[in-house]
Amino acid sequence: MYCDWSHRQAKRCPVALRSSGSVAHSALATPAGASIDQQSCDQRLWELAQTASLEELMASAAALRDEGHQFITFSPKVFLPLTRLCRDSCGYCTFALPPSPGRRAYMTLEEILEVARAGAQQGCTEALFTLGDKPELLYPEAAAELRSLGFTTTLEYVAEAAKVVMRQTGLLPHINAGVMGLEDVLALRKVSAGQGLMLESTSLRLMQPGGAHFHCPDKEPAARLATIEAAGQAQVPYTSGILIGIGETREKRVEALLAIRQLHQQYGHIQEVIIQNFVPKKGTAMVHVAGPPLEDLLWTVAVARHIFGPGMNIQAPPNLTPGDNGQAVEGAWRALLDAGINDWGGISPLTRDYVNPEKAWPHLQPLAAATAAAGKALLPRLTTYPEHVQDPWRWFDATGGRSSVAAAVLRLADSDGLARGSDWLKQGTWRVAVGADGLLEGCPGPEASPRVLALLHRVQHQQHQLTEDEIASLFSARGADFRAICHAADALRQRQNDDVVSYAVNRNINYTNVCLYACQFCAFSKGKAAEDLRGAPYLLDLGEISRRTAEAWDRGATEVCMQGGIHPDFTGDTYLRILEAAKAGAPSMHVHAFSPLEVTQGAATLNWPLERFLAALKEAGLGSLPGTAAEVLDDEVRAELCPDKLSTAEWLQVVEAAHRVGLRTSSTIMFGHCDTPRSWARHLVALRGLQSRTGGITEFVPLPFVHMEAPIYLKGRARRGPSLRECILMHAVGRLALSGFIHNIQASWVKMGPERAAQLLSVGCNDMGGSIMNESITKAAGASHGQELPPERMEALIKAAGRTPRQRTTVYADANPAQRAKSFGAAELSPLVFGSAK
Repeated sequence: MYCDWSHRQAKRCPVALRSSGSVAHSALATPAGASIDQQSCDQRLWELAQTASLEELMASAAALRDEGHQFITFSPKVFLPLTRLCRDSCGYCTFALPPSPGRRAYMTLEEILEVARAGAQQGCTEALFTLGDKPELLYPEAAAELRSLGFTTTLEYVAEAAKVVMRQTGLLPHINAGVMGLEDVLALRKVSAGQGLMLESTSLRLMQPGGAHFHCPDKEPAARLATIEAAGQAQVPYTSGILIGIGETREKRVEALLAIRQLHQQYGHIQEVIIQNFVPKKGTAMVHVAGPPLEDLLWTVAVARHIFGPGMNIQAPPNLTPGDNGQAVEGAWRALLDAGINDWGGISPLTRDYVNPEKAWPHLQPLAAATAAAGKALLPRLTTYPEHVQDPWRWFDATGGRSSVAAAVLRLADSDGLARGSDWLKQGTWRVAVGADGLLEGCPGPEASPRVLALLHRVQHQQHQLTEDEIASLFSARGADFRAICHAADALRQRQNDDVVSYAVNRNINYTNVCLYACQFCAFSKGKAAEDLRGAPYLLDLGEISRRTAEAWDRGATEVCMQGGIHPDFTGDTYLRILEAAKAGAPSMHVHAFSPLEVTQGAATLNWPLERFLAALKEAGLGSLPGTAAEVLDDEVRAELCPDKLSTAEWLQVVEAAHRVGLRTSSTIMFGHCDTPRSWARHLVALRGLQSRTGGITEFVPLPFVHMEAPIYLKGRARRGPSLRECILMHAVGRLALSGFIHNIQASWVKMGPERAAQLLSVGCNDMGGSIMNESITKAAGASHGQELPPERMEALIKAAGRTPRQRTTVYADANPAQRAKSFGAAELSPLVFGSAK
């Protein structure tokens, strides 16, 4: 039934309703300029909507929904009724109240912040500002109170309140401020992550005496459509919808939905369409008007899905669902899901629904159960939906850097653009909390999908190599699918590595933090672009490198890992002398050194081909290369993260050249900033392709982005690292995607913390990295781990996880018994000596 004209048509049409008040002659009439294809498609839709059975409409609508939405979402929010004065007097509304002696017209900023802070502690991400339309134009009391607060209009005050809430609590403001012009919409865009205005209806009859919108100047359909259009011009993620059962016909409902769709075709800004059913309320003119039956609501939802297609977010408020008791309501929720909705709207653990105060918000447990019964997981989202969150520089104001709306959105988002959940980095917990499997804690989810189970079975039995699309989809798994992926990865680990977990005893030597480059994730380098970052610039002298290497050998190390910034005075000869210094300190030490970027710089300064320089490094004692400087092997991400660094092709070229001269390398990914599951999938496919050609990669090491001091985060242009679910999946999906190519998957205790890293041993990891006698790069970014994890504690963690520890070399051979013996009970490290930066 669905026609995808609206998603393919290049032409854009003017607004159907104009200030003259004229409307399209019928629900299926389209404005001048629309194509014959659209008119005929809409006409067929209307005919089928009138003749098809409700069951047929719902089934096809649900199928459409499933094309565009894997999950069902809701927004954890606090409801902030800034003012309940309004110049309109709708026949069904109890939100609007007249002035009353002794009662304030507006919430104070202190009252607003008190509620917002409590909501943030409960796990909310949205601050919904709802207010009456321009009350100062009708009530002198409102104008006087605004003046006492230092404002002229309600819109000025709500802008200030939203700014304060966002900056002091982190909640994302969503503002429903009524009819506005473009300038007002733009002003609120600077302090909000979304705005909204229900169109409600295009029926002019409702504005006549006895109608629901009589004496309501702001319910003029043309005025409301003009506001929605202004939001499109301002590029504001926008919520709209219709209110059914207030006296309109079904044809008028379709007409209203088509008017919203037409504006969305022009601007792409409608983020959700709400199908809200009228509920009669005591004390209103429409108290004796019956609300629409459930079947009428289901019909409207299904038709809306057909009008807007798979991609639109279509919502029905769950607290308004018709039903006489809990069981009936839960059955009605299931019916709404079967009719094609993909969102339940805002739900608050703290504040009531001030527009429908007699209708309490549902508890999440039964709502999640009803959602799971429909085969879907219930997930929390942000004020704004993922498609807008993942394009932040278009849809949110970014002025002000870290204090901007765009930065506030990114701080709360995960890689899919949904709410990231509890903050595992700080060991925080939320009342609206998301567990490690991505589901709401304590709430049920659906069983694992047959598609995911079949895919995992084929990978486990080496019958299939995951494609980029499949890898990306696994990174978005939640609930039972997430757990199935972890189980499959661990089964592969056991098959390939038994229950042995390896680790190396090593020392990091970062010989300089002076760097020519300005990588946006790096808080370690010191240069003109990093003068404000903590730590002084330094350059180790060769004697200190020798001393640190010798000391590491005496403490049982088998490896020194050496990397540094790209110092402006370094040449290829410098790297050769650094190698000589390390080997002079301990001739038998394996030197694991020089990122592909350093290799490129060294070769360029000598005007040598890569392979010649790599061969010279090997001859001088280089044992292997760290596969760092990869970050994410997706040039779209690299353009934002490290634009002056090696491209994906150049990084692969260096590593492949190293393999050709007999130098093995590790491989890494640094994730959780401005990347997505798609870019992670591209990275894994690139590594797998390289390994299939050379076989030179020893291990895959996921490195979670540490955000605290990273320039890109301080500028408000990155998320605050990956969520716990994403960290787990990176290791598990890495095992699955690289199966048969890279056998060792490493957990980085430096990035994750020792206990979290040990937990990764049950999701596909078989290696805990190195003991690392010194670590500077991660600590410079703000992490608290990294100084040293001695073998005694390393092996205790491994044994506690039910695994057998094995001390290894860099290339995964057994460690020398003499070195292993020295590694236990080693003496304290001597103080470090840092030289001048010159």
